[in-house]
Amino acid sequence: MMLKRCGIMFLFSLVWFLSAGGQGVIPHPQHLIARQGHFKWNGKTQVLTNLEGEDFNTLQRYFEQVFQQPIYNKVEKPAKNVVFLQCTGTQEEYQKAHSVASLQGYSLEITPQTIHVKAPTPTGLFYALQTILQLRHKNKLACATIQDTPRFSYRGLMLDCVRHFWSKEFILKQIDALSSFKINRLHLHLTDAEGWRLEMKNYPELTQKTAFRPYSSWMEWREKGGSLYCDAQTEGAYGGCYTQDDMREIVRYAADRHIIIIPEIEMPGHSGEVLYAFPHLSCTGEAKGQTDLCIGNEDTYIFLENVLKEVMDIFPSEYIHIGGDEARRKAWETCPKCQKVMQENQLKNTAELQAHFTHRIEVFLNEHGRQLLGWDEIMEGKLAPNATVMSWRGEKGGIAAAEAGHDVVMTPGKYCYIDKYQDAPLSQPKAQGGYVTLKKVYSYDPIPAQLVGTKGAKHIQGVQANLWTEYVETPEHAEYMIYPRALAIAEVGWSDHKTSYDNFRKRVIRTTRYMKKQGYHPFDITREQGDRKETRELTRHDGLSKKVTYYSDYPQSYVAQGDETLTNGIRGNWDFADGNWQGLIKKRGVDVMIDLEKETIIRNLSVDFLHSAAVQIYAPVKIEVKVSDDGEHLTTIDTLSIPINRQDEYFIYPYRWKGRAKGRYLYFKALPRQEAGWLFTDEIIINKRK
Repeated sequence: MMLKRCGIMFLFSLVWFLSAGGQGVIPHPQHLIARQGHFKWNGKTQVLTNLEGEDFNTLQRYFEQVFQQPIYNKVEKPAKNVVFLQCTGTQEEYQKAHSVASLQGYSLEITPQTIHVKAPTPTGLFYALQTILQLRHKNKLACATIQDTPRFSYRGLMLDCVRHFWSKEFILKQIDALSSFKINRLHLHLTDAEGWRLEMKNYPELTQKTAFRPYSSWMEWREKGGSLYCDAQTEGAYGGCYTQDDMREIVRYAADRHIIIIPEIEMPGHSGEVLYAFPHLSCTGEAKGQTDLCIGNEDTYIFLENVLKEVMDIFPSEYIHIGGDEARRKAWETCPKCQKVMQENQLKNTAELQAHFTHRIEVFLNEHGRQLLGWDEIMEGKLAPNATVMSWRGEKGGIAAAEAGHDVVMTPGKYCYIDKYQDAPLSQPKAQGGYVTLKKVYSYDPIPAQLVGTKGAKHIQGVQANLWTEYVETPEHAEYMIYPRALAIAEVGWSDHKTSYDNFRKRVIRTTRYMKKQGYHPFDITREQGDRKETRELTRHDGLSKKVTYYSDYPQSYVAQGDETLTNGIRGNWDFADGNWQGLIKKRGVDVMIDLEKETIIRNLSVDFLHSAAVQIYAPVKIEVKVSDDGEHLTTIDTLSIPINRQDEYFIYPYRWKGRAKGRYLYFKALPRQEAGWLFTDEIIINKRK
């Protein structure tokens, strides 16, 4: 029954006519020449291949499922109405196809009599078939010559299966769609504090104790449920786990579609669920308040090696992802076992201790023929010799790793985190704070300018989109977040010379219409509202370009345009990290004085504050405004307390004052709603000019 799911029919139905320029095909072919005439694909069409053995069997299974007709490898060549699928490579090249971009390429010649595909590997033949599926319209294919090779060998999507559990059927459905766009890696985030999602024969307690929780909402589980787990039999229990047989089925199904499943088993941080099941693996011997494994404890390594052995038995992938991000490291500072390891190995700090841990895990994986992959925090201290880095905190980590000779997968949050809003937030379902549009994703180049023309460029293996699911509870919402932004990742990773965004957008509209008909739930890009209107032109006012004195410092992480931010006329967009919102976190909040250079009559004042509870950015609790002739003697013109619900998801709070005041200096203060919260503002507008 698995083979009859709607996702398979998606591939069969996702077809359209090839017009000039290859409109409709995603990712866009590298080289395409349109020809006169059509090839008619009908019941008499024969499909022949020179593949043999298991490669033939795999292609035959896929062909019968998707094209609903057989293929042959032991018949005489007919003269016309035939499709030739010719593999030209060696078995050694077949095995390297996923790691070498050129081995994933193909050539496609469509004439009125024949379709002739040549590819060095079965992977290349598979990608040629995806192009054919997208070209075929009512059993016709316009004649054309195509030469196509991906730019990068790695084109991926990460799906967080921990914050919310996704069924086996849902994952198989996404594999159908992703493979049709030539995405070839599906990275599954399988363990984290919210639950352990993969059956472990040696440690059944992991799923027995932590795979379910009493709240479906991630926020409610943390704030009301105290981050506690429950048994599967508990009324209202929410969650689940994959049996090893489930995951083997997913791995096989993906392999038939030339997708490699990469498992992520978090360590040494983000391990609260492990410590709940096995508190002796924490530094204190207790689970409460602990999220980091004790990496001075030999039992920790015994546990992890046993887990990784089971993981490697299920997943044949070259890479095993160990996470490595956001370890708190605090408990290690006072843990006798951790301190002993530091002393014995002459480690200066806990960052180096984590690097020591990572290297030990890497050696274990290498001994078993696998490679370690981790988030860019694994570079802190000292990067393990053979590790591959997944650069998410911008591009800096990826650049440094590539320059040092390490392979890198680029996935910076600014372009590749598709858990963020993809349109004006008030028009969207709840998402993680931030704003990553389809256009933004499509604009990304995985090779940073700093690496162009250097040896480091060759170490950029590709690009990946990440869907974290803290605020994504349903399959429909997950697909809404994935598509169409995953299509942009597919083309960014494949095409050397991307088309204009307008061309891509037209192809996306056509594609997502077909996806909807086949039961997917993509965001409708035709209804996109777009950027905040205030960002579309310079805001002119009497404070423009005037000097600002700061009595509260802004941190370097959200410096925006520095001291010019609040009077440069440039407004912030929907994303707090867009470089135009300035973030302040200290108790004083926004505390500034603007020198208007001469005595000015102030008739109106406006200041916007971003509120995004998901990332602890809140509108202020109180605002004070004063004027002065000399910058020392101040006269208050407004004091305002702001009663809002701190938990409201997202809005922009507009402070507005109208009246009449006179002075050379304007003093503005906004107090943060809570000590740990952020204040973000973009411009203090004085007497706005129309």
